[in-house]
Amino acid sequence: MKLRTLLIVAAVGLATTLAGCMSGGTYRIFSSDYGSRKDAGYHLPSIPIYKVPKQYHRQIVNYKTDEKPGTIIVDTREKFLYFILEDDKAVRYGIGVGREGFEWKGVARVAMKREWPTWTPPEQMIGRQPELAKWRGGMPPGLNNPLGARALYLFNKSGDTGYRLHGTPEWNSIGKAMSSGCIRLINQDIIDLYERAKVGAKVIVK
Repeated sequence: MKLRTLLIVAAVGLATTLAGCMSGGTYRIFSSDYGSRKDAGYHLPSIPIYKVPKQYHRQIVNYKTDEKPGTIIVDTREKFLYFILEDDKAVRYGIGVGREGFEWKGVARVAMKREWPTWTPPEQMIGRQPELAKWRGGMPPGLNNPLGARALYLFNKSGDTGYRLHGTPEWNSIGKAMSSGCIRLINQDIIDLYERAKVGAKVIVK
């Protein structure tokens, strides 16, 4: 009887292990972390996260890389951003990326971080969308600001790349290519990344 019990326990344990492997090595998923919250005087609304494909929910996953912890790796093809942890793990976030003609790839660093940033549309964008000219001096922070709750500014050896890792109120754009080149995250996710990432962190966009 004892032997049979041990065999059952072992079988259940093996099945659980295999299920974990089949799910891509996810250690923890934060699907419950998208509720409403107050932040710096703003009230962030809750996200209907059940409408976002589960692979784009924030989660801790296996991720083997030679890059050191604290590095940010953006996979524009799979629409994931990885914040590298120790022990071959990473926090994975779902992202929205640049639409065709606005893609960017390369290596940069986080030069600045801003909470509830002002958004200033570049002249090229104003040329394409003249209605944005009213924000030439900067659009004030707020729930409708395209940069969302946080922004990380990417610079390289030539200076400001013009690209940002930023929040967005458009949660339904996650997993899609529809931005003007910047990498967008759900506001609750950019707040989490903002707290983890350091100024000077290496960012690889591929």
